[in-house]
Amino acid sequence: MASIDMVTAEGKKAGAVELDPAVFEVRVRPDLVQAEVRRQLANRRAGTHATKNRALVSGGGAKPYRQKGTGRARQGTTRAPQYAGGGIVFGPVPRNYGHKLNKKTRREALRSALSHQREQEAIHVVDSLEIDGYSTKQMAGILAGIGLAGQTVLIVLDAPNPTVEASARNIAGVDIVRAEGLNVFDVLRHKALLVTRGALSAIEARLGASAGAAAEEGQA
Repeated sequence: MASIDMVTAEGKKAGAVELDPAVFEVRVRPDLVQAEVRRQLANRRAGTHATKNRALVSGGGAKPYRQKGTGRARQGTTRAPQYAGGGIVFGPVPRNYGHKLNKKTRREALRSALSHQREQEAIHVVDSLEIDGYSTKQMAGILAGIGLAGQTVLIVLDAPNPTVEASARNIAGVDIVRAEGLNVFDVLRHKALLVTRGALSAIEARLGASAGAAAEEGQA
């Protein structure tokens, strides 16, 4: 079982925490990670693109010229695709790009992403994050004290914290998510994870061995 140093908001060491091997020491599965990232990005697509075909373009009710005697090819409407301003052939239509993965696959992909970040020594645990009022400068100072200044950081909280969330909002490269919303795409697109002690417990409760056993019992 791996352990990791825990620090205070001032950057001082505050002991060590044991990491659940079922969450942070699993075999990294790039195939599952890729499938989950693809699912997340596909579900974000609006799918509202559209063009007008010849049935939807206005006008074109009369023939542009008589059927015979002109020496030209016969035409029935100026809304045909070969005319400027005519309908589009096989253009995009509104559709839903989303697709599903089963929960077991999604959980394993998140475990793989977290295990990869642990291997890269990119996970940092802080005992708690509290700020006196709304202060971007104070939040930036906390990140600098922990050694994360200038990096892309994902802060993981265990509960809503309006002051911390608002104070980190204007720092470039810093995002905040709550433990229940932790996902593969956000984990991988940040160089470092700053996790509160409470959030770490919530993550292990969500993804640990006991959570998997409970899920399997529920399906049975």
